Amino acid sequence: MDLRTPISTVVPSLDGPVLQVLARSDEGLSGRQIHKLAGTGSVAGVRLVLQRLATTGLVHVDDLGNSLLYRLNRRHLVAPAVEFLADLRSTLVSRLADEISAWRIPAVHASLYGAIARGDGDLDSDVDLLLIRPDHLDAGDVLWEEQAGRLMQTVVDLTGNPAHVFELSRTELTDHLTTEEPILNDWMRPSIQLTGRPLASLLEEGTTQLALR
Repeated sequence: MDLRTPISTVVPSLDGPVLQVLARSDEGLSGRQIHKLAGTGSVAGVRLVLQRLATTGLVHVDDLGNSLLYRLNRRHLVAPAVEFLADLRSTLVSRLADEISAWRIPAVHASLYGAIARGDGDLDSDVDLLLIRPDHLDAGDVLWEEQAGRLMQTVVDLTGNPAHVFELSRTELTDHLTTEEPILNDWMRPSIQLTGRPLASLLEEGTTQLALR
């Protein structure tokens, strides 16, 4: 799945990014605005797509005299499908959060980071996950490893993209603070929390623990 424009999985033409922009906006947008937000194609190409979609009734065109504004016709029979496809990232987040929340060994923290969190990936991008396990667990705990393994397979099943899991304990997370490793920034900026305690809170506690050593 194209992590930047998931709708392209089903609508691989320029229509996909255009529809994704329209589905995410409640206001009328000009062709140039849609082109800028879509981040692909040309202004002329986007306008051709909009004109074609307007003939189907899926897109409404408001003529303001000196400009045309386009918006998704949310009453159209196809509109719910477009809205669903445009919001596939949120669906992925919800599915993963539900699975991790049902784990027999709860995660201290679980989040998405990297391309999937930034929304700038592509067909070849990994879905990056951060998992923090309780300190009392060994790194090779069988049940924990089974849970993490199923999660990685779930990512592949849902998206077609490989999953990359960075898994560590709370203590190991604190140890990362001592070395100020750059990956800490990747985990934080931006990230999408799935379950457990906020990462910022865990890092703050870790900083306090280091100060007391």
